[in-house]
Amino acid sequence: MDESLFDRVGGEAFFVQLVDAFYDHVERDATLRLLYPEDLTPSRRHLALFLVQYWGGPGTYQLERGHPRLRLRHAPFRITADVRDAWLSAMTSALASVRDQLSDEQFEELGAYFAMAARQLINA
Repeated sequence: MDESLFDRVGGEAFFVQLVDAFYDHVERDATLRLLYPEDLTPSRRHLALFLVQYWGGPGTYQLERGHPRLRLRHAPFRITADVRDAWLSAMTSALASVRDQLSDEQFEELGAYFAMAARQLINA
């Protein structure tokens, strides 16, 4: 059986580090900050748990929150191309901050996933 990306990048600690870097950008981005609650702690945890599960780690996200249903969960928010671009820029910067922990293939795989997910969530 092939090892999951979750295992290859070092497990949950990697995704927590990535998510923390992402939300550090969110805190400074006027476009994105308006989309999140004042306390980013739950948002950080939810995204980290989602990424852990998506990339082959424990299914804690689904146990606690149910099926991810990304489009449905994001439907209440007006996600334009500008919002997508801001989100993707923050995530790309976060990914760059952990670049030294990834192979070229892993970096490209994660980047491609984030670009695809951001594109699919545009709803306005």
